[in-house]
Amino acid sequence: MQNNSSKFKKKITLMIDTSSNQHISVGLRIDDKTDTKRTKIDARKAQVVLPMLEKLLNNHRLKPTDITAIEVHTGPGSFTGLRVGISIANALSFALHIPINGNDIDNFVAPRY
Repeated sequence: MQNNSSKFKKKITLMIDTSSNQHISVGLRIDDKTDTKRTKIDARKAQVVLPMLEKLLNNHRLKPTDITAIEVHTGPGSFTGLRVGISIANALSFALHIPINGNDIDNFVAPRY
């Protein structure tokens, strides 16, 4: 008997938007439902994204390896903010071997300033 568990696997998309100088958004789209968290920021953008992601995953009892795709805002936006979000997205895409912004696996995205 063939195992059809992959047929029923949930599609879990990580969404990252660090383009603003005033807030950061991190979300999960699980099948057709979206849970997005937004927080005001100061200059510490890089220190905010991963803890937000960890909390969101924990709230849904998920692990990073459960993520099946990544969507990251590539611009226009804040120079530093875009680099932070895109760097995190590219690193997770590479480490988890999942597509980013609909590209083939292992094709990184670049910011649009």
